[in-house]
Amino acid sequence: MIESMTGFGKAIAQLPTKKITVEIKSLNSKGIEINARIPSNYREKELDIRRLLSEKLVRGKVDFGLYIETTGADDSIRINKLMVQKYMDELRSLSPGTQDHLLEIAMRLPESVSSSREDIDLEEWDLIVKTIDKAVVNIQLYRSEEGMALKRDLELRIGNISNALTQIITLDASRKEEMKTKLRKAVDELKVEVDENRFEQELIYYLEKLDITEEIVRLKNHLEYFIQDLNQVESNGKKMGFISQEMGREINTIGSKANHAPMQKLVIQMKDELEKIKEQSLNVL
Repeated sequence: MIESMTGFGKAIAQLPTKKITVEIKSLNSKGIEINARIPSNYREKELDIRRLLSEKLVRGKVDFGLYIETTGADDSIRINKLMVQKYMDELRSLSPGTQDHLLEIAMRLPESVSSSREDIDLEEWDLIVKTIDKAVVNIQLYRSEEGMALKRDLELRIGNISNALTQIITLDASRKEEMKTKLRKAVDELKVEVDENRFEQELIYYLEKLDITEEIVRLKNHLEYFIQDLNQVESNGKKMGFISQEMGREINTIGSKANHAPMQKLVIQMKDELEKIKEQSLNVL
């Protein structure tokens, strides 16, 4: 079953003093591109997070966010009193102000508050990994739902091309007869004597150049192949893109050979549907 590269997943976990939130958003991309926002004390785990996301999400432009919010007392937090007092003295020398106002400003400045924790809390990290896994599952569910909508649209587009091709096949038989009649009439109007055998040979040669039987057969095969790929267990958007390119070649050749207004109109319709298929295929995982 095909999946979309577009998706969103979120998961939340709670510790006694912290709330952990993981958000993952993805859009279409040729490969896997990960933009990660991680708290500074977990930067050493960034490669592990990127590896996990790459294995599970495969392709897409991924925005990953890990947010840790303190919800209770944290013994690891320390106020650097000497630094705060120094900030306040400097601020007071620049501009007089109330003690509370100067303290409020000083507390927002660098190194006013520090954490005594240097090593990563393994229990907390284990919960973060589980939360990331839940968010990944949620984005995969989202991608699957989007994939079902993509599948329905692609099947509709393929069906429209197939219907137009059926009409072209019907028109093609009468087109050849019309072409023969037109050429015969043109020769008769010249009122010159022609070698019938030579005329027939030239006519056959001319009609062979306009013959689209091979293109019709190949296009039919490509359409069937595309539908088969839509129903495969694993999603493969790149493969669908390649098949779309091959369909485009056959449709263009039919258009260049047709030399028949009703058929040209159908070719334009097929090209329009194919462009929509190509656009949608770019979103398939």
